[in-house]
Amino acid sequence: MRFSVLTQRITGDGAAAWQIHDRALAMREQGMDVLLLSVGDPDFDTPRAIVEAAVASLRGGDTHYSDTRGLHSLRASIARRHQERCGQPVGAGHVTVLPGAQCAVYAVAQCLLNPGDEVIVPEPMYVTYEAVFGACGAKVVPVPVSPENAFRIQPTDVARLITPRTRAMLLNSPNNPSGASLPLSTWQALAHLCIDHDLWLISDEVYSDLLYDGEHISPAGLPGMAERTATINSLSKSHAMTGWRIGWAIGPEPLAEHLANLSLCMLFGLPDFVQRGAQVALEQDLPEVARMREEYRQRRDLVCTALEGCPGLKPVRPDGGMFVMVDVRETGLAAQAFAERLLDGYGVSVLAGEAFGPSAAGHIRIGLVVGQSRLKEACQRIARCAVDSLKL
Repeated sequence: MRFSVLTQRITGDGAAAWQIHDRALAMREQGMDVLLLSVGDPDFDTPRAIVEAAVASLRGGDTHYSDTRGLHSLRASIARRHQERCGQPVGAGHVTVLPGAQCAVYAVAQCLLNPGDEVIVPEPMYVTYEAVFGACGAKVVPVPVSPENAFRIQPTDVARLITPRTRAMLLNSPNNPSGASLPLSTWQALAHLCIDHDLWLISDEVYSDLLYDGEHISPAGLPGMAERTATINSLSKSHAMTGWRIGWAIGPEPLAEHLANLSLCMLFGLPDFVQRGAQVALEQDLPEVARMREEYRQRRDLVCTALEGCPGLKPVRPDGGMFVMVDVRETGLAAQAFAERLLDGYGVSVLAGEAFGPSAAGHIRIGLVVGQSRLKEACQRIARCAVDSLKL
């Protein structure tokens, strides 16, 4: 039997790098002591008030079809939060609630791009982006970003890649995997490029609440950008709600209408009880959220301090997010080989940077997803692996 050509466009790269995570899971199931730092799933519980709101909603009978755009009250809460942060005047009509930021990026791409369109994306980039754009027949045009510049994009590099086929840019700040964020001056220069060349900007801001250095800029609030920006966000990382699968896209009302139509034919809305929990997350000042953010900051500092000066290793200090990239090139091993040796010989699972693009070659990505004592132990094992590799 034959399959559609879509199946060939959604495979993406980096499958080999993710296999190490699967091997680590299998090793843990066999009782081996493996520190799993290869996936960005928070190790915290969802704050209790959010859970209780969802449970109360279930018990109250919220188990029927919901508005395919998302509950009006939730969309209004999302709009208020966004306006407070960046000044862009938006309302519930600009918001579409979707099952996670991943689905939001996919849905926005389907509504903005045609086969043959080009999308400029800095790399290293999140591993699913290429397949997301491939699904609608668009082509990713990567912008190599230098680790020597802390993985921050340069607008002049973007400008050189714009062609008549360029339709959009996608920017993820703070970035996964690097944790790099963009300053206002860079956003302003990129905004001018979008306006001058009539481009859409897809702004993936899922780590915006986990920024430790600098100020988060939401580009939709810049002059001339509201009508050409789709802002993507979720509660997965900031509120430890990865399994709840709830995110959103904010954009011009015509885009929101198209997204609602896509949701109608593909999803038919999210469960009300999930949305009731999300509304509590957005409207209540939950102390657990602040504690999680501070804990991530401390974990970042711990890893950077522990590995700084270790033979063969150079951590790249991130501005935000829940990962640290570490340069392992001085060990003489490629990143994938280092990651394999680290798992098999030292019981630590990390991802090789090549999964995110050539610019991250020679780097590993460490997830800040275990407590500080275990994270410190992981750093000790990584350091031993590096020293032992230098001896070979």
